[in-house]
Amino acid sequence: MAVSFDLFGTLVDADRPDDPASAVADELRARDVAVPDDWADAYREVHIDAPEGAEIPLMAHVSAALASRGVEAPGNAARRAVVSAFDPEVTTRDGALEAVETASERGPVAVLSNCAVPQLARKALIRSDVDRDTFDAIVTSVASGWRKPDARAFETCADRLGVSTADLLHVGDDPRTDAGIENCGGTALLVSDVPLTEFPAWLEAQQ
Repeated sequence: MAVSFDLFGTLVDADRPDDPASAVADELRARDVAVPDDWADAYREVHIDAPEGAEIPLMAHVSAALASRGVEAPGNAARRAVVSAFDPEVTTRDGALEAVETASERGPVAVLSNCAVPQLARKALIRSDVDRDTFDAIVTSVASGWRKPDARAFETCADRLGVSTADLLHVGDDPRTDAGIENCGGTALLVSDVPLTEFPAWLEAQQ
């Protein structure tokens, strides 16, 4: 059995800015970008028309928001600002290590995370107690282009693990996104039903 784990809220907790627009604005100013006076409004507006289920990288959204107000961010200033604004302290959730290790003993394992910020998922794993090398794949929406619950997010993960979605068990905390695996033939397991601390025993019982 192949197992994918959601990251934030499942394997780790990560602090995020209380006001993302303000945090990004501070980092833009630090890079000499002229932040518009109505930045909070610009940040909330939709600027990129993307297909349903597609992920819009946050740096692309920030660049488009600036452009909507006639501001151009030089070079990769928008990307660097976004990466710096989302630089979290990370806490490993109870049972995460044992859950990942138990799953890896029975088949390939992956992280499958909705994350619009480049580098954030890998950074969170590095700062956690979970051994990143245990995973056979790390799939993020910013890299794959698709967000859970879109089937293409799960299909990308399954393909990276060399299995079909029907053979994928996805463990997560959000029924709105993580349970989407069931729409493409796989199995969802919510930590509200089976906490990570109980996952090894649960998985053993499935064999």
